Amino acid sequence: MTEKELTDIVREAATKMETSHFSVAQKGGYANIVTSSDIAVQEFLCRRLAEALPGSGFLCEEEDMNDTAHDYTWIIDPIDGTCNYSRGIEHCAICVGLMHSGRMEMSAVFIPATDEMFHASRGNGAFLNGRRISVSHRPFADALLCTAMPVYHKEHAAIILDAFGECNDFRRFGAAAPELCYLAAGRCELYFEYLLSPWDYAAASLIVEEAGGIITRPDLTPLTLTKPCGVTAANTEANLKRLGEIVARHINQ
Repeated sequence: MTEKELTDIVREAATKMETSHFSVAQKGGYANIVTSSDIAVQEFLCRRLAEALPGSGFLCEEEDMNDTAHDYTWIIDPIDGTCNYSRGIEHCAICVGLMHSGRMEMSAVFIPATDEMFHASRGNGAFLNGRRISVSHRPFADALLCTAMPVYHKEHAAIILDAFGECNDFRRFGAAAPELCYLAAGRCELYFEYLLSPWDYAAASLIVEEAGGIITRPDLTPLTLTKPCGVTAANTEANLKRLGEIVARHINQ
């Protein structure tokens, strides 16, 4: 399967995101919801990707789909930023990543509202609508920190304030994958989230790496890809190390 074939499927999936007629249900509280559009997009992606790559497995956010005992596994978030989507906020994305033998090989993150398709394949660079992108070279003091904030662990919000005291500013768009892609494109330099599920970060992680950035767990160890974990990312090793030190002051105390 080529990047072009993947991005074409993801763009087509976006047509399933009904903007005026969708239902909303809670998955345990206000902070975790699902819409009928999430289900429609996921069902479409699973069907088309299974046809394109027979024998592949799926790890998806909705409907407890966790079948990773395959050489190739699709990791899918049908709508990253469902809360934004349900309220008409444009920062939400369709995220699809292909994992092979435990590492990401190809991915696409599409933001329908801005028609921005971020995509990458291992060893071939990262792109935005076909144009190569790369991280910035800004130091920590001039960096923008993107964060989804620890919505399920609000006690850790102090980490953001601590980092804010040393960097330029921070942004919160409410969706992990777009924020990580913004880092890959040089729009921000730092990213932190206390806990994310694989479908939140897997596709975007390859885009960050192929754009020259670094993405790890908060203790600077590799991402798990198939299990929830904390995520830190930066444009440079020095910035990632400093962000990791700030996070460790709070999480390890």
